[in-house]
Amino acid sequence: MMGKSSSGFSEAGLRRLREVLARHVESGKIPGLVALVGRGGQTHVEALGTMRHDGGAPMRRDTIFRMASTSKPVTMAAAMVLLDECRLRLDDPVDPWLPELADRQVLKRPDGPLDDTVPARRPIIVRDLLTSTFGLGVDFALLDSPIRAATFERTDYSVASGPAPDPDEWMRRLGELPLSYQPGERWQYDLSNEVVGVLVARVTGRPLETFLRERVLDPLGMRDTAFHVPAGKIDRLPPLYGPDPQSGEFHVWDEAAGGRVSRPPAFQGGGGGLVSTVDDYHAYFRMLLNGGTHGGERILSRPAVELMTTNRLTPGQQAARDAMYRNIAHITVGQGQHGGWGFGMAVRTHRGDYAPIGQFGWDGGSGTSAYADPDNQLTGILLTQVGMSTLDSPRLIHDFWATLYQAIDD
Repeated sequence: MMGKSSSGFSEAGLRRLREVLARHVESGKIPGLVALVGRGGQTHVEALGTMRHDGGAPMRRDTIFRMASTSKPVTMAAAMVLLDECRLRLDDPVDPWLPELADRQVLKRPDGPLDDTVPARRPIIVRDLLTSTFGLGVDFALLDSPIRAATFERTDYSVASGPAPDPDEWMRRLGELPLSYQPGERWQYDLSNEVVGVLVARVTGRPLETFLRERVLDPLGMRDTAFHVPAGKIDRLPPLYGPDPQSGEFHVWDEAAGGRVSRPPAFQGGGGGLVSTVDDYHAYFRMLLNGGTHGGERILSRPAVELMTTNRLTPGQQAARDAMYRNIAHITVGQGQHGGWGFGMAVRTHRGDYAPIGQFGWDGGSGTSAYADPDNQLTGILLTQVGMSTLDSPRLIHDFWATLYQAIDD
């Protein structure tokens, strides 16, 4: 058993993983990180560097991070519970719960003027929202279009923009816009996940977080996962930095105490609003690998997990998504370029790097990455406090996955 670890990873491989992560921290580009790798029942954690770019408290295993878009795979579980209970049906129109999205107009040309429209050919259905194909969202090929500007102005409340209004006002603003594409026609990023959060709240008659906590977070023991960090835990939250693209100087995008996630938000963003830890995310992705169960308790049905974690895009939708990501290779980690999309997460449909077909998960613009791999029964979670304004955190994420796959020892 020389050189074998009990974790399904080789000791040399885990040493190399630590060395590669440490190199990024020592470069001065990444102040700190926490990484968890799991295989079978074993986990291995590295906490390197400091909370602030100028030193201070060290990173710890229980450091809390802003998950950004890595929120999507977790918040989607609330909608899956409703599918399991037949309180939602995939092909039902969403009009009864989201009347703001009834009777849509659709742009004649996705890059055309906002008043040049035709009626939608059919209502938006639940499936369109879960697969990110309801007709609106970030389209990297249309960043200069009038609809992109209008959508951004009305609905975007990321780190740099102001606080979001409450969900009803947010939906009202969204309902003023035409769709870029006919419902179900084209995959577009992000916006659908926010709408799913509102849908869950309206179907259940409770805030998204309340329902998610009762049905998913608490049963999984995800005590540190929420839409804000309470005062008693704020010392575990680092600032979020956005390095200057030219100089590399660290700008604070969001402070910890007094910052955006230090208080409950008016809008609980299913697309990017969660804070969490490596152990909480590990519990969630292990549950998915276990076909929906955790410690003998069923959280989601096996078919629900299979729907979420396998490609749901049609060949036409897939081709458009591939083309869109191919044209922005310079700003992606590469994770977007290996195929399909399930519900709330990417799914590998072809082998383009070290990860196999079937791996599922997603990355966040705050420097976060979480994936699970059914073939190898592997989970990997990498959390940093460095936003993707430069290529530093995408390169770190790339190197984490490349090194992790080399460490597998069978």
